[in-house]
Amino acid sequence: MATENALYTILTEKIKQDTLVLPTLPEIALKVRSAADDPDINLHEMSDIIAQDPALSLGMLKVANNAILGRSIKVETVPQAVTRIGLRQIKSIATAMAIEQVFVSHNDVVTMYMNKAWLKTIDIASVAVSLMAMYLKEHKHTSLSLDTITLAALVHNIGVLPILTEAENHPDIFANPTFLKQAIIKLSGRIGGDITRSWGFSEEFTLLAESWSDLTILPTEVHYLDFIRAGAIYHNVFKNESTKEALLSSYTKKGILPDVDYMDSDEFKEKCDAVRAMFI
Repeated sequence: MATENALYTILTEKIKQDTLVLPTLPEIALKVRSAADDPDINLHEMSDIIAQDPALSLGMLKVANNAILGRSIKVETVPQAVTRIGLRQIKSIATAMAIEQVFVSHNDVVTMYMNKAWLKTIDIASVAVSLMAMYLKEHKHTSLSLDTITLAALVHNIGVLPILTEAENHPDIFANPTFLKQAIIKLSGRIGGDITRSWGFSEEFTLLAESWSDLTILPTEVHYLDFIRAGAIYHNVFKNESTKEALLSSYTKKGILPDVDYMDSDEFKEKCDAVRAMFI
């Protein structure tokens, strides 16, 4: 407990003094985001930027060919993928595809935690994106979008990274699973907000990173938080049964779920597996 508290104290103090080292957005994501903000950019120029990064190129092809876009004709080149996804969505999707690059460590215990964190993030994102795709089919005039929930779901737990990095910097003391769990629970939301701000994301993403696990914040209207929390319920992040039942009931009333048991169905599992294939 003393070591756990020491890590918590160090992190809290660094946050107060603004000395906590935050992860940087991968360079290719910065290039894409900058290009997407250029009013004169065209699809060909964007394709050239994405083609510079093989991993991102593959990711964009996976997204473009995924069933959630509702297209049956397969695309095989980056320009085709960019054309299908569109310049408006490419900023969020490309950023989302690049996020995995920041989950890297050279310490075995920290690597294990980072891998677990990334896989859990993918699991939650797969549920959130699947539910959003269903919701958009029935609510075509909503302001919510598939590309926003994709990026939001993949950055919602980004605050774990500096905690794990701090553990990596002091492996003999902190790189122990016993000492990491509580710091992640207590601090990852606040740190996630700091990261999304440093990356120049909108306040919408900052709210999601800071508040997705804070169940005192319950939007009355359909919100991106609902979709991420549904993913957290599906993957047993929230443990309290009455809390889960209350949330699922509200999501049914909001039209996010057809019924409270829908996420237990084989149909939904297949949808999630199809979306998950974009990220692995």
